[in-house]
Amino acid sequence: MNSRRKFLHKIGLGSIALGLAPQLSQGMPNKKINKPVVLSTWDFGLKANEEAWKVLIAGGRALDAVEQGVRFTEADPTERSVGYGGRPDRDGKVTLDACIMDEFAGIGSVAALEGIKHPITVARAIMEKTPHVMLVGDGALQFAKEQGFPEENLLTPESEREWKEWLKTAKYEPVVNIENHDTIGMIALDAAGNLSGACTTSGMAFKMHGRVGDSPIIGAGLYVDNEIGAATATGHGEEVIRTVGSHLVVELMRQGYAPQKACEEAVKRIVKFTHNRKKTLDNIQVGFIALNKRGEYGAFCIHGGFNYAKYDGKGNELIKSNSYLKTNG
Repeated sequence: MNSRRKFLHKIGLGSIALGLAPQLSQGMPNKKINKPVVLSTWDFGLKANEEAWKVLIAGGRALDAVEQGVRFTEADPTERSVGYGGRPDRDGKVTLDACIMDEFAGIGSVAALEGIKHPITVARAIMEKTPHVMLVGDGALQFAKEQGFPEENLLTPESEREWKEWLKTAKYEPVVNIENHDTIGMIALDAAGNLSGACTTSGMAFKMHGRVGDSPIIGAGLYVDNEIGAATATGHGEEVIRTVGSHLVVELMRQGYAPQKACEEAVKRIVKFTHNRKKTLDNIQVGFIALNKRGEYGAFCIHGGFNYAKYDGKGNELIKSNSYLKTNG
């Protein structure tokens, strides 16, 4: 009888150990945490990372780092899918979307904002100075002006010229990895071990006026859980919204998935939903990046061609993401 009890006790302990293994695999106490670290989407993330790193290496908050990092891209007129210089909608108006999230689950967001160069900072002001989460359109502009943000023309001559050329056919066919729908999403872990994230974009070029993608939607374009990790997305926002993609990545990490595997599973979910709707993946690109509390990171996308920038103690580098399909780069 005693032998049987001992045997059952051993089986029970073994089952518990196996059940906890995925969670424990990311949190082994003897493994050094990789911090600080910052990740951002696409090759323009390299310069943005440099700005974020200045904050992180000085011991600053991840929140300040991600805001300063993406502000650099927002202000760069040569980056045609973010901020100043972003391609307009089909009515010729540059409308911007952004959101920000800190380690306390503080969130702020703007959508369809016109005339303000730094929507990410407006989003942070909404988070810190209002009882609300999101302001849109004219209301967002009114708030920004009340906070002292200067109103300015964001349509550069280059973007205006492209829009007028597009008007000749008005053909709306977004192309995978052509930067007419790309976003800078940035997530960071600071020296104190806290996470934050930011996401900002001018959205799809020549979109319908008023269209909003995933970038300003907490849980879709960005999500941070300071107990677990953070994730952000880029690409076709409608597909990310459909799966609440960034929240999905973080919840998968909560279940014990490493950041890389979590991104892969989120992409597979989008692929599944696309097939369920009897649609093809030909012109659909989505990429995720993820970072957990130990400073481990990963990325995955549908089509090849997506890359992301990582800056940690080993330096700033551009990394090619693995993909579900081996096409387009």
